[in-house]
Amino acid sequence: MKVINDLLDYNNLKIVQDDKYFNFSLDSVLLPNFITIKSKTKKILDLGTGNAPIPIILSTMTDAKIYGIEIQKEIYNLAIESLEINKLKDRITIINDNMKNLDKYFEYNYFDLIVSNPPYFKLNEQSNINEIEQKTIARHEKEITLSELVSIAKKYLNNNGTFAIVHRTDRLIEIIEEFRKNNIEPKRVQFIYPKENTESNMVLIEGRKNGNIGLKVLKPIIVHENSGEYKKEIKEIFHERR
Repeated sequence: MKVINDLLDYNNLKIVQDDKYFNFSLDSVLLPNFITIKSKTKKILDLGTGNAPIPIILSTMTDAKIYGIEIQKEIYNLAIESLEINKLKDRITIINDNMKNLDKYFEYNYFDLIVSNPPYFKLNEQSNINEIEQKTIARHEKEITLSELVSIAKKYLNNNGTFAIVHRTDRLIEIIEEFRKNNIEPKRVQFIYPKENTESNMVLIEGRKNGNIGLKVLKPIIVHENSGEYKKEIKEIFHERR
């Protein structure tokens, strides 16, 4: 069923969702609050934007032109409705296509910043596939692999442009290898923990195309109190940052 929800506490922004599909999660809130947005950041791209939570949140943090690309028509339609409700169609453009076809829309080296909350799981015979195709595409690397994603980011980032993703911690080594294979030097990493005294399950990582060596590991993010309530730091990022 399609519903219109508040996008947390971001200046009364709304987001259109459908519980048949894969709705946005905390990952899509943490990523835009992690990335480095510079004054010269004028063009931003979100790869696999879903129903556009990341572009909408980014619109509260920058005046840059923001683009998103989403392969699934049903999810794309939700994103367009969200832009209309929030009156953001002049700030954000969403494309309904496979990100492998970006050359139809943009030249190489076009973007200052590219972000992505991609599918986390490899697709193999042991994969626990959801019977709903849209959820499978959102969770598993059916349409795009990590390697392909990073390669696309390299092509469309300008020199010294920034690429940032949120992903599973257990794939961090693979992520770093893919970054470096594509001349994207890891610059900042932040580990996410469900609660204190647990293992990290998610990681935020940001790299710079043709950047110099030098990695900063930021203070970890702990999401929940032992009671299950969100930590104070998480509640704070739910609010508009500008």
